[in-house]
Amino acid sequence: MTEDRTRGINRERLIRTLTFWLRPTFVLRVINRFQKIAGFDRSMALASGALTAMIPLGVLSGIVFGEEVAERIINRYGLTGGGAEAVRTVFSAESASAGVGVFGMVFLAISVLSFSRAMQRLFEQTWELKPLGVRNTRNGLWWICTLILYSALIGWIYVELGGGRLGVAAAVCEVPVSTAFLTWSGRLLSAKRLAWPVLVPFALSASVLIATYSVVATVYLPRLFNSYASRYGAAGAVFGMATTLFGLMLVVVAAAALGREVRDELARIRQGRRPSQDEVRRQWASIVEQTRSRWRTVRNYPARHQAEDSH
Repeated sequence: MTEDRTRGINRERLIRTLTFWLRPTFVLRVINRFQKIAGFDRSMALASGALTAMIPLGVLSGIVFGEEVAERIINRYGLTGGGAEAVRTVFSAESASAGVGVFGMVFLAISVLSFSRAMQRLFEQTWELKPLGVRNTRNGLWWICTLILYSALIGWIYVELGGGRLGVAAAVCEVPVSTAFLTWSGRLLSAKRLAWPVLVPFALSASVLIATYSVVATVYLPRLFNSYASRYGAAGAVFGMATTLFGLMLVVVAAAALGREVRDELARIRQGRRPSQDEVRRQWASIVEQTRSRWRTVRNYPARHQAEDSH
């Protein structure tokens, strides 16, 4: 009896929590925040910056580690056929040595700094901070170094725990690592203008979404890479990476908008401005009634159209 009552209370509390955080006004605030920071444009800019930074780094990796980088990517996503061959070609030592030189090193420095500034602008726009631009270059360099260590650690986690079909165990272990890295990223790239508690909602939500995206990518990426490779050869691997990075950056930007609004909502709650449960119910009742009204309109449209034609 007590266990059933406790289960009922927990279920009721879960429903109340979900209906509170998913209420229409809060969801609209998140969407408006996403639009305010030009979410799709920002995601494309970040994906482009990440891609132009990854290619030169991949060139250097091909020289230093040979085929190891390519094999890790192939094993991580289970690539076969044309997709696997395209990745080997991109990260091969022959193509890497052809692209290294003074100009290549300069391009590498510019591309990685450009990517760090793109991430910096994401934090500045989301939290409405004054842009620092190139004045924050030193922190950008530190962030790139941290990004490399983070990528290596995530790669090691998937090598050790990613033996399952979808890599769920590795994705779960990725969440705390990503949370720490993203919190540190916001702190560093904002030049310490954002405090740790302000960044935690963003970092936690982004980490969960990134882990989910990683599981989905395990299923989707082999088909994507093989499809692009069959059409475009080695360039297909670049197109596949661009598409994958855009999806990843879209997740990060959406999490930034969500994290900002969650933090603001928590501040309102501490100030005693939490909406009552009755107000939440009224919001849901209004949205349900609007949905039913539109559904009735759509359902009755063919009959109304036939009646007009008969006249």
